[in-house]
Amino acid sequence: MDSALLEMRNITKEFPGVKALNGVNLTVRRGTVHALMGENGAGKSTLMKCLFGIYHRDSGTVTLDGKQVEFKSAKEALENGVAMVHQELNQALTRSVQDNLWLGRYPKKFGVMVSESEMKKRTEEIFKTLNVTVNPKAIMSTLPVSQRQMVEIAKAVSYDSKIIVFDEPTSSLTETEVEHLFRIINMLRDKGCGIIYISHKMEEILRISDDVTIMRDGQWIATRPASELTMDEIIKLMVGRELTNRFPPKTNKPEDVILDVQHLKGKYTRLKDATFQLRKGEILGIAGLDGSGRTEVLENLFGVMTKESGTITLHGKQIKNRSPKESIKNGFALLTEERRATGIFGIRDIKDNTVISSLNDYLIGGICLSDKKMVEKTDWGIKAMHIKTPTQKTQIRSLSGGNQQKVIIARWLLTKPEVLLLDEPTRGIDVGAKYEIYQLIIDLANEGKGVIMVSSEMPELLGVCDRILVMSGGQVAGEVDAKNTSQEEILTLAAKYV
Repeated sequence: MDSALLEMRNITKEFPGVKALNGVNLTVRRGTVHALMGENGAGKSTLMKCLFGIYHRDSGTVTLDGKQVEFKSAKEALENGVAMVHQELNQALTRSVQDNLWLGRYPKKFGVMVSESEMKKRTEEIFKTLNVTVNPKAIMSTLPVSQRQMVEIAKAVSYDSKIIVFDEPTSSLTETEVEHLFRIINMLRDKGCGIIYISHKMEEILRISDDVTIMRDGQWIATRPASELTMDEIIKLMVGRELTNRFPPKTNKPEDVILDVQHLKGKYTRLKDATFQLRKGEILGIAGLDGSGRTEVLENLFGVMTKESGTITLHGKQIKNRSPKESIKNGFALLTEERRATGIFGIRDIKDNTVISSLNDYLIGGICLSDKKMVEKTDWGIKAMHIKTPTQKTQIRSLSGGNQQKVIIARWLLTKPEVLLLDEPTRGIDVGAKYEIYQLIIDLANEGKGVIMVSSEMPELLGVCDRILVMSGGQVAGEVDAKNTSQEEILTLAAKYV
């Protein structure tokens, strides 16, 4: 089962101002999981898009199951046994789960009419095989991100694919859901499927993979058996240097309380009751299982969601934060969980995306915007966040996911927030960039800012935060000191009201 199923040879791809891929090679053996690793902007997603027919490669060859192929579209790739579960979900949110699963290939009745019953039956069969408990009739927009991710995985499997690409598949999943995903991957591997697995999570790579290919700056660096690699070796190959510590030293010192939240309850959300305080210079983590209400705490604080009751007091003064605009005026900033849906303006360039939340700072005479000032601030953001981009005029949607995240963080820093709300700030970001963002968070705390950070990664919360609030069933289940707690204690609290 170890013969070559997919071979990509000397793949090159150029965009205006940047060589995204430079002679990259990748060989995926039948019945194996092949991890593809590299920093944000290394070319991983570009290589996969060249395979999947989204991008046309400039040169090089692709051989699938012994036959040379060149897919002109994603549809053609799917029909020939290559499926991809994208990091950024692109689904018809107003349609049902089963509609999303069979879009473009609906089962027909009498060869003309769509057979709803047959579609439901096939969906249930696939879900049963994968042990996915999602209602086929549910509207996609009503599902949490984790369940939408499982639907996308089921869709890829439904094509009976030879090759399935998973791009950051666990970025929105809890530990239990990750275990479920790994069982699915092992089942596919046993059937002889070739899995290409893109992730920045080292523990996952070393656990699930058979082979590992590492890329850097659009070039192939190494391919090795996963069993012969350590976490430190992978990091060194990825970043081209030693990275001795995963987290920066904790130098911030929490002082007096700046934010007091009492019995916060959302009107149309899962949030039932959240009471907590945030200190000046403190990093407060929020942990919890998917659906626990952790994201809703941030969204209600920022006015994205309607509050039913509760009080928010900043610097001793009660505030309302009825809308994002009002929240920004009050010194709040929110980095959302889904950057593509609610973070970036995809068709706008990096400059526009960087300055959009602080436009009043660039007004001349209260009428015109100073392009010179906006360019200067954008240049600061690019340098401070180490954003990889040809120019400020590059459309943000053409950047890697991690670089998009850095642009959004720079945007919010320009608003000079008192309280920074971060929802999965390092989701889909490589280990080198993660360290930079951790350092930035600690630096902000050192400047006296209050930071509230939601994360699905327990080591991240333990390594960066001072205290951790644990949510369960829409309410606060407990509060722990990050230095003196354990993953087991946090998970026990997370299951308290489930």
